[in-house]
Amino acid sequence: MKAVLRSSEAGMAGEAGEAGRKAAALAVLGSRGFEVPPWVVLTDEAFGGDGELKVGVREELMAVARELVGDGGRLAVRSSAVEEDGAEHSFAGQFETVLGVGLEGLEGAVGVVRRSGESVRAEEYRRLHGLGAGRAPAVMVQRMVMAEASGVAFGVDPVSGRRDVAVVAAVRGTAEGLAAGSESGDTWEVGVGGEVKLRTGECGERVIGDGVVRAVAELVRRAGEEFGVPQDVEWVWESGRLRLIQSRPVTAVRGAVEATLWDNSNIVESYGGITLPLTFTFARRAYAAVYREFCRMLAVPEARVAASDAVFEGMLGQIRGRVYYNLLNWYRLLALLPGYRLNRGFMEQMMGVREPLPEAVAEGIGREVSGGGVLGRVMDGVHVSRGVVSLVVAHWRLPRTIRRFRERLDGALRLDGERLEDWTAEELVAHSEALEERLLTKWDAPLLNDFFAMIFFGVLRGLVRKWVGGGQESLANELLCGEGGMISAVPAARLRRMAVLAEGRAGLEAALRSGSVGEVEAAMGESREFAEEWRRYLEEFGERCHGELKLENATLHDDAGPLVRAVARLLGGGEGEPGGGQAAAVRAVAETRVAGAMRGRLVKGVVFRWVLRQARGRVRDRENLRFERTRVFGRARRIYGVLGRRLEEAGRIETWRDVFLLEVDEVRAVVRGGMDGGELRRLVGRRRAELAAWEAAPVPPARFVALGRPDDASGWEVSGVESGEERGERRKGVGCCPGMVRGRVRCVVDPVGAEVERGEILVAARTDPGWILLFPAAAAILVERGSLLSHAAIVARELGIPAVVGVPGLMGWLADGDEVWCDGSTGEVIRLGCGDEECRESEVQK
Repeated sequence: MKAVLRSSEAGMAGEAGEAGRKAAALAVLGSRGFEVPPWVVLTDEAFGGDGELKVGVREELMAVARELVGDGGRLAVRSSAVEEDGAEHSFAGQFETVLGVGLEGLEGAVGVVRRSGESVRAEEYRRLHGLGAGRAPAVMVQRMVMAEASGVAFGVDPVSGRRDVAVVAAVRGTAEGLAAGSESGDTWEVGVGGEVKLRTGECGERVIGDGVVRAVAELVRRAGEEFGVPQDVEWVWESGRLRLIQSRPVTAVRGAVEATLWDNSNIVESYGGITLPLTFTFARRAYAAVYREFCRMLAVPEARVAASDAVFEGMLGQIRGRVYYNLLNWYRLLALLPGYRLNRGFMEQMMGVREPLPEAVAEGIGREVSGGGVLGRVMDGVHVSRGVVSLVVAHWRLPRTIRRFRERLDGALRLDGERLEDWTAEELVAHSEALEERLLTKWDAPLLNDFFAMIFFGVLRGLVRKWVGGGQESLANELLCGEGGMISAVPAARLRRMAVLAEGRAGLEAALRSGSVGEVEAAMGESREFAEEWRRYLEEFGERCHGELKLENATLHDDAGPLVRAVARLLGGGEGEPGGGQAAAVRAVAETRVAGAMRGRLVKGVVFRWVLRQARGRVRDRENLRFERTRVFGRARRIYGVLGRRLEEAGRIETWRDVFLLEVDEVRAVVRGGMDGGELRRLVGRRRAELAAWEAAPVPPARFVALGRPDDASGWEVSGVESGEERGERRKGVGCCPGMVRGRVRCVVDPVGAEVERGEILVAARTDPGWILLFPAAAAILVERGSLLSHAAIVARELGIPAVVGVPGLMGWLADGDEVWCDGSTGEVIRLGCGDEECRESEVQK
């Protein structure tokens, strides 16, 4: 086999051979009249044992590349593996693609693509699909076309599986601009008769006209005819010429299409930004284990549970290092449980999903899970009946279930005076496995409570609309204010208590305002009560930090600086409750409204009060049980931190923090001798390179359908909601806690080290429990992401702080010092001082 194959040489009758399937497919199509930009492919013969290009091959490649680029052109470097682009396994998104490459960067780009065959995601893909060990991909180098428009097309609908339409997606510019994700583009459906229907689009002029759309649809259908199966193609349009860049089969899933709906509306609250492999694999294992057991708790037949392994294992995904929900799998999970039609709306509400699943797709998932035909419907009815009975029993037993869960958790985490730092690596691994066995398969209370919180809060909102009416959309939120007994509100009270205890102690006040953690600790001698409060806070809430579920993140035990600043912000503010008692007042007014609406309606009044009581209890316990999850992840953080130090001491890794670049099973294999030093160092090196690539790549959208490669923007179809550009001086989010506030904003990206002055409006892309240190000083809270049941919403209601979540484009719209007016009931946010008449009128009115 030659080391460097030109397009005319690669592919023999459609066989992938050493050139890989991508190259073989293009060779076939190029030989049959399709216009394909010229390319070459580097086979295994081009690379030495170290994975680097051989010297002679390097010279040959550069000579061919000069021909490809011509006068100032650029190159696209892609994988062309034997195992990818197949009818059963596409390996979509598992290998790297580097676009816009010049001659000077070609060798480096080739290395990136070649090494991606051993990446975390490629290895995990093989594991999940039961495939054996892989091999490094061949590397294809192709001339890039400076296109007017580019995009992808499918010979079938990638969401519904309909075969009577082709789907065409386009953006302006070249494939390089498309992969950068700088434009969301347009998407069309094209019927077999050539009728064109716009599905989603940008504001303004269309990317391409209907004539080009039809030409692309014809192109993808012709490619399907050549290979006998529907194709997924990438195309470019330049000066009236349509070129095909790549073509592969659309991978079938239950007779439809391997298209995935990725959404991070809720999960971003727990896993914001890039998440390292140790955390991701720990979380994915936890999700799979607990939800599999959850289905068994609700009497889902074992056969259905077993048949849904791919659903449980694929509930989370990682795209460019960011954690996403595989949303279609969440719908499939919900379809296993009673009340799918009703509960899917509640799930969307709880997750903060801004765009519901199309009805036809949602119904299709229900049929997919339950089966078709008369017998299928009968059996589904039997299963639903059993599930409803199980739900009723589970709800009745829930208080006892929560109590036993906490007892079990306390027992599993008890160390009886021992220190993890004194344990051997083998003992630490055994402890981590025991925790999984004792807890992850018995995570019953949090799951059941979350499920009932979703149901009762959804029912409460429905009853408010139907039985109270009068435009009281925010009344359900107001009824949940000031419930009490919520663990997440305790830190705010403790912070205020410490501020009060520090006042009048000159040295302690000075240290808090401008000193280091060490200086604060040294000054604690002025107040024994303050020192005791400080110790208790760290003991109970030291693991409650920013990104507390990311094992790689530092906690207050590592750096108590954020705690120092949080107390300093409250000096001189007294010990009053946050919100000045507003939460209790709002709740009382809401209850009065309900009492008036229920007057003379005895039965409805009884039902409403019962639902309200359940919603309040379940939402309160949702937040409290999340704190128990924090304790488990905190223990895992300590275990793997000590293991990292053991490996560093043994010379196995350069620094103890390298342990977070490994997966859970890999750490255990290293400890038990299943991986030698050279293999471990190579693996860590690849992960560092992968991390650098993630950090350099554009951040994926919050929600998109993967129309091909999940981490390649050329395969993304961004939803209409997410792609719509927000303009003007108004935004509309989801009101969570009532109150009208006017003030200046403080935009915070990272709460660690952030300062929010008393009376400022806190603005963030997302929050998690670690942000509680900033809440007490804020006059209001505005969050770009989140839902009515997210942490920010629940805690704001408890503290009585006006809050709005789910505000589109918030962080790109506001800047520090901007003055805004916000309404925590309606979710309206207005930026003041903009100069136009509408804004000035709103400013006067408000």
